[in-house]
Amino acid sequence: MSIEVSVKPQVSYLKQLLDLGQELPATTSLIREIRDRATAVVQELAIPTTRDEEWRVTDLSGLLKVNFQAVSNQESAISLSDINSLILPEAAASRLVFVNGIYAPELSSVANLPAGLFVGNLLAANIPHLENYLGKQQGGQEVFTALNTASLTDAAVVYVPKNLLVETPIHLLFISVTGEAATISQPRCLVVVEAGSTVTLIEDYISYPVTSPQSPVTNLTNSVTEVWVGENAQVSHIRVQQENKEAFHIGKSAIAQARNSRYACHAVSFGGQLSRHNLEVFQTGEATETTLNGLTMIGGSQIGDTHSAIALNHPYGITNQLHKCVVGDRAHAVFNGKVFVPKPAQLTNAGQLNRNLLLSSKARVDTKPQLEITADNVKCSHGATVSQLEDDEIFYLQSRGIDADSARTLLINAFAIEIIEQIPVASVRERLTQIVR
Repeated sequence: MSIEVSVKPQVSYLKQLLDLGQELPATTSLIREIRDRATAVVQELAIPTTRDEEWRVTDLSGLLKVNFQAVSNQESAISLSDINSLILPEAAASRLVFVNGIYAPELSSVANLPAGLFVGNLLAANIPHLENYLGKQQGGQEVFTALNTASLTDAAVVYVPKNLLVETPIHLLFISVTGEAATISQPRCLVVVEAGSTVTLIEDYISYPVTSPQSPVTNLTNSVTEVWVGENAQVSHIRVQQENKEAFHIGKSAIAQARNSRYACHAVSFGGQLSRHNLEVFQTGEATETTLNGLTMIGGSQIGDTHSAIALNHPYGITNQLHKCVVGDRAHAVFNGKVFVPKPAQLTNAGQLNRNLLLSSKARVDTKPQLEITADNVKCSHGATVSQLEDDEIFYLQSRGIDADSARTLLINAFAIEIIEQIPVASVRERLTQIVR
């Protein structure tokens, strides 16, 4: 008598993705140990469905229809001149480039860095206590995070020693090369900023060719970034996702903030047929300051999902979050923001706001700002708005000699520019402003 055991497609599909992981060099025992632990986690999980609360309004069934293949080393297909338009003048000498998740040293530039600062790939990293940071952020058992860790072969690493002011931004450029077959790449970033230091980080995801072909091939980018902000350190983190309209993009940013540290994230998303950014901030000491600014601009049938969580476990924390969505055509935006203020987090000051602008009658937004408070001496607020362009505002601009289309564009720009203006790197602001226009 034989017994047939059916396997859910979400389980078998996740196993297929896991099997696409590349082999490791024999000398990387730490990475192998980390991978083995994550592999054991992945083998107990499945691709989420809309029955899972965290994915209730984001359907991944389209992802399951794609037969992805492992990436190959295509760095030779891109020359420095090909990415000239992507090079930021402020970070021309502090740039790491990864092509399909594979380090491309000939496209990178890390010359003349300050003493003690390390900007390079994981396989070349020699930083103290690496084992205490890599793969040690909370939330590592989430399915896509665990899949990335289980497939880890290399990573972009930024290490800032104590009391160092890094005056120039550091640009981490991740390029997805579209080819004849659908591929999966799983970039990884590790950023360690020790006590008293200051750094600006630009995390950039883009498809190549920059101008997408008529029928771009689907690819999946599954990225994970771990940021450790030391005591009294300051990190400005800019994250831009601009992959082609056929891509799937799933990203995790996990941040740990020590006592008196300041962390600001400016996350902007334009690309992907389906994109999701999981942003999680964990307070590990008192008197931290956290600023989260986000902008999602989508159209067509795109899905743009942002899930954020701020876990405050110590007193005197300050958090401010503003996330804006501009949604056109039949696109669907999702925002779910959680702020946890347990009893130890007394004298916390937390504000959260999600503002949404719908540009068509078929555009859709699901918004769910959340505050979970058990502390009794705090100042907290949250809210969400959903609106459309007002006819009287357009009429007012027309009365000043501006045509209707230009009036709409002007109002959309004014809505989005509030987020872009807060980005501390001028060339990034200019580039994003042009995209919005």
